[in-house]
Amino acid sequence: MHMLLVIVGGAVLLGVFLLFGKLWGGDPAGMATGARLFVPAWLVVALVNMWVGVNRAGYTVAEELPILLVVFAVPAGLAALIAWQLARG
Repeated sequence: MHMLLVIVGGAVLLGVFLLFGKLWGGDPAGMATGARLFVPAWLVVALVNMWVGVNRAGYTVAEELPILLVVFAVPAGLAALIAWQLARG
């Protein structure tokens, strides 16, 4: 359940980045830039989530690594798809 909540939180954060991209850029290219800037920010959030899982929840790095990959990949893949679609049109 926690993993699903983190992924949904990533999608919400992506929406915030897209909104700021639209506000600052004013066109689809600004939104695509917002989606591209989301990826490194989301990597930091996913790594912090992994660190909390290892240091606070007592999981090993080997147990947390697959979760990190899924938690990072789903919102980052969504951001890449959105940036690609916005850059096309």
